[in-house]
Amino acid sequence: MDSETMTKNLANEVAKDVGNDLAKDLAMVAALVRRSANELLRVPGAAIPGVMAPTIFFVGLTAVFGSLTQLDGFHADNYQSFLIPVSLLQGAGFTGAAAGVNLARDIEAGMFDRLLASPAPRWVLLAGIILASCLRAMVPATMLLGVGFAIGVHWPGIGGLLLAIGMIAAMASVASSWGALIALHFKTQSAAPLMQAGMLALILTTSAYAPRELLTGWLHGWAPINPATHIVEAARQGFTEGVSWGGTWPGLVALAGLLALLVPLALREMRRTGA
Repeated sequence: MDSETMTKNLANEVAKDVGNDLAKDLAMVAALVRRSANELLRVPGAAIPGVMAPTIFFVGLTAVFGSLTQLDGFHADNYQSFLIPVSLLQGAGFTGAAAGVNLARDIEAGMFDRLLASPAPRWVLLAGIILASCLRAMVPATMLLGVGFAIGVHWPGIGGLLLAIGMIAAMASVASSWGALIALHFKTQSAAPLMQAGMLALILTTSAYAPRELLTGWLHGWAPINPATHIVEAARQGFTEGVSWGGTWPGLVALAGLLALLVPLALREMRRTGA
């Protein structure tokens, strides 16, 4: 057997091993997602806070602040359509925080130690948490959209709806990464308020309730540099105006930046936990 044939055979064996390892890792991610889904089916009440809280905020705030559309400079003609993206992202934030609480519970109960003892790479464990949150975020989103369309939210078009759903899933990824980071650092469910407050502060200190031009005080200066502002405004496009690349790419960059910051930090805490 010549050297060229030996090299090809070796390359094929390496590729096969890599493919098998990746298949095992993906199967582990799928198992973690199924575990999260089973938990939701067995304890449906666990989803109630994440569904009810943003829905109540949405209905209540549209009733209180609905007349803001009459202000000069408020370009949207329907406050329900202006506000619903914020509530959708709030639902994603609550879902991500719940993922952190569930992780802290597993740490306290010793379940997470078993996962750390498995041969699965750390990124697989974190990917399972994040992907499960993305899927679970669709539960409050479905409820909110149903309520919103029933009370007058504009139909965003297929493109606008798909963009909003993508932003919801991405925000759930950010929120679950944050929740996992806090859970792995403090290792207790008592840190749950920090998980929730962090995401609420991120989302609500944006152009959540009024356009940037109408904001005043410190919020007027902070909102433009808050990355979540770009995410909210990208998700809002289909509900209040046409979707454009110019209105979308800042949100994508903001999401990429937040994930680039939080995911490595969560992985670092996970490696420290398993050390």
